[in-house]
Amino acid sequence: MVVAVFDSGFGGLSLLNEAKKELKGCDFIYFADNDNAPYGVKSIDEIRALSIDAVEFLRPMADIIVIACNTATSAAISDLRQKFSIPIIGMEPAVKLGQSEDGNILVIATPATIKGAKLNELLKRSNLSDKTYLLPMPKLVEFAQNMEFDSPSVKRYIAEQIAQINATNISLLVLGCTHFNYFKDSFAALMPNCKIVDGINGTIKQIKRKLDELENGKNLDKNLIYYSSKKQKDIDLITPFLSRLDEMRKI
Repeated sequence: MVVAVFDSGFGGLSLLNEAKKELKGCDFIYFADNDNAPYGVKSIDEIRALSIDAVEFLRPMADIIVIACNTATSAAISDLRQKFSIPIIGMEPAVKLGQSEDGNILVIATPATIKGAKLNELLKRSNLSDKTYLLPMPKLVEFAQNMEFDSPSVKRYIAEQIAQINATNISLLVLGCTHFNYFKDSFAALMPNCKIVDGINGTIKQIKRKLDELENGKNLDKNLIYYSSKKQKDIDLITPFLSRLDEMRKI
């Protein structure tokens, strides 16, 4: 089976890194739309058009397409599923885990995800609107894309942004953008009593269920192929990102 993972940039590698460990026997394609990153500050129409273009590119090569981008999922998943017959799995912030928490929830994401109807509907369905703070942190995407993970500028930006909200009794920090997984150490240092979660495990469970339903997948010659905005690239270019993510998964 071939699983194609798509993101606006290098954030979706956090999902790919876990999927490679959990989904044995699968081949993977990773597509980073680096030429158009970041998505989180674009309009819904722009995000939708870019997402459709990405799926058009990937569908001849894949059995399943995973939108490893909360922003693209929020803006385009319904349209993508209507337009394409290939199974498409999206990402959403793991806010439901807050149902078992006594304290409040802080969701950090891109501006497009924060403003999007999908997240706000999810909070209402889960009865979590009254205990959830929403905080956009778009500059983290740029830091991640530039492989700037733990510089003084990164740590100062995170501290300044969190200080802007009047958040009390936060027990759960939800990473609503896959780019944010590169900064778990900074979040853990700043909020040591806070549990940090993302939507990756839930998405991988969905992939497993879909793989169980499919038969006779295609095969590729390589375990992982990497594309950057439709141009095939040397796989070694993403090795530093995967190494960083292996460090962050220990937190």
